[in-house]
Amino acid sequence: MNAQIIDPLQGDFPEVIEEYLEHGCMKCIAFNRRGTLLAVGCNDGSCVIWDFETRGIAKELRDNDCSSPITSVCWSKCGNRILVSAADKSLSLWDVMSDKRITRIVLQQTPLHARLHPGSSKPSVCLACPLSCAPMIVDLNTGNTTSLKVSVLEISNNGATPASRNKCADGITSFSPTAACFSKNGNLVYVGNSKGEILIINYIDNEVRAMVPIPGGSVVKNIVFSRNGQYLLTNSNDRIIRIYENLLPLKDEVRALDDLNESLNDLDGVEKLKAVGSKCLILFRELQDLITKVHWKAPCFSGDGEWVVGGSASKGEHKIYIWDRVGRLVKILEGPKEAIIDLAWHPVRPIVVSVSLNGIVYIWAKDYTENWSAFAPDFKELEENEEYVEREDEFDLIPETEKVKESDVNEDDEVDIVTVEKDPGFSDSDMSEEELCFLPATPTCDAPEQMDKFIESSSKLVDSNNSGSPLSEEAGPNEHTMNPNSSPLEDDAWGTRTKRKRKPSEKVLELQAEKLKKPSKSSKPSKFKTKSLVDEDGSNGFYGDELSDE
Repeated sequence: MNAQIIDPLQGDFPEVIEEYLEHGCMKCIAFNRRGTLLAVGCNDGSCVIWDFETRGIAKELRDNDCSSPITSVCWSKCGNRILVSAADKSLSLWDVMSDKRITRIVLQQTPLHARLHPGSSKPSVCLACPLSCAPMIVDLNTGNTTSLKVSVLEISNNGATPASRNKCADGITSFSPTAACFSKNGNLVYVGNSKGEILIINYIDNEVRAMVPIPGGSVVKNIVFSRNGQYLLTNSNDRIIRIYENLLPLKDEVRALDDLNESLNDLDGVEKLKAVGSKCLILFRELQDLITKVHWKAPCFSGDGEWVVGGSASKGEHKIYIWDRVGRLVKILEGPKEAIIDLAWHPVRPIVVSVSLNGIVYIWAKDYTENWSAFAPDFKELEENEEYVEREDEFDLIPETEKVKESDVNEDDEVDIVTVEKDPGFSDSDMSEEELCFLPATPTCDAPEQMDKFIESSSKLVDSNNSGSPLSEEAGPNEHTMNPNSSPLEDDAWGTRTKRKRKPSEKVLELQAEKLKKPSKSSKPSKFKTKSLVDEDGSNGFYGDELSDE
């Protein structure tokens, strides 16, 4: 699709199912940063990498030590490595180009999500969110884990400590699944806990720097940053998707937090954390379905942060809701009657990829309407016929209007044809020369049966070339005898073997039988007669030596 003939007033969000991918039972998906490769985790423990441009499988990463379903996949910043978490409590880091597993770490709990550090091209740490314990920072080199804090003990004025939702009656901590994510540059970790709070943690010293209470205090199921780091999305158990605006600078955010803490020294404890949090995040929008009150599955931002997408968590339906950033519902995509288990928006293009409960990946794309008037800016499309009255000077050789017009273009300005325009979807810090965008295609060998058929057919061709026929022997005086060592292609150059597999007609067979019975006749007339009869039958240039081959 040419960008010039696309109507720019159309919304940049998908509308219909363009294609689907099928390979075993797929569970989770993740795009690389350019959107050229799609990593898919399967139910058999393998990770399949699809070339999203050709929609073909480019590589398959299979671990012999893992046969459990994959729970999440994550690309590194430059796309050279992939982190895979599985239901057998393992984390596996792969080198994409060499198909080699770099490391494998087994945790105490099953990791539901695992994310590599976004600030490094070859990250050595990752953030894992296990099933029933606190999120943790995992050192991929040593295997050491550091559990992050998921709550702040609030001390009341009388000194009593209220009961925590994260503790059972016996005092043992029992965590519900907790969501967490890195900031854009990976300096901070944002944790959403079961008490309806967003904790901003410096993972290096594991200290809570700020806290933002969520209205309603429901359990946070998902927490995601937009690609540019300006907005934060939370999905709570109260069936509301909330969007927060990030007030911290994208660079030196740790220093900005320290400055806020120093400026609020008159406060202490939880009040200070809440005061700092109010200057870090501010509630921007709340998204929900007021009619059906559905739970949401895998909500996320579009590549440019202008759209928000969320899948319905209801069983038996494949509905995808799309809102603009203002909070207006613009589209509801309805697919097959299969529940959604994962969702991802393409980093650059208006494409959404969803995974159904049956393990099929659906690709939703925009149904473009071509605008052919883009080729002629002065051309106006008409809905119906209109009466046109021409100007008085319209058909003059030099109209008066053109005499008055003056060119606004300065012809002396130099035109820059060297500088490459940067993609607005990527910032300067995101550009990297070592980034892996495509994988080389690996040629596949033919099946053994096809090879045997090819060898058999080629041997038949050689035998037919070497076999002598009466007509070919008679061609000696006319110097048309073929060289036994010549190839079929060389024979084709003489126009004698254009269609080798065509069968001769009955008249030709009868003539050939009579010729064999009467060998005393001259060869020249027989050849001339045979050739003429073949031409009459429409054999497209078959000669007598072909008939002997059959």
